[in-house]
Amino acid sequence: QVQLVESGGGLVQPGGSLRLSCAASGFPFSISRMYWVRQAAGKGLEYVSQISSGGGSTYYADSVKGRFTISRDNANSTLYLQMNSLKPEDTALYYCARECSIRGQLTHCNYWGQGTQVTVSS
Repeated sequence: QVQLVESGGGLVQPGGSLRLSCAASGFPFSISRMYWVRQAAGKGLEYVSQISSGGGSTYYADSVKGRFTISRDNANSTLYLQMNSLKPEDTALYYCARECSIRGQLTHCNYWGQGTQVTVSS
């Protein structure tokens, strides 16, 4: 079955950096478009970034553009999110996901992991 296991979250000060990882299994990772989404406390699911199957095309929400970088290692079925210049508003539970639909502020994904908490606070 599909399994997505996120790791790398933690507590960081504003301006700091974190690198999230997602170990994927149970589906053909190398031909699957992958996503990072997040959910702040009391709020809905928010799109963060996506990457094409081969890694050649990447996209970012305006809120993280220029600060976050999505990447993947298909040989090891792993998805990454490098987060720099973190802001308090980045505080959320971060999920890697597949089969997502994004239209405006509405985000829905069919598969996601347990999430990893990112807290940005001074």
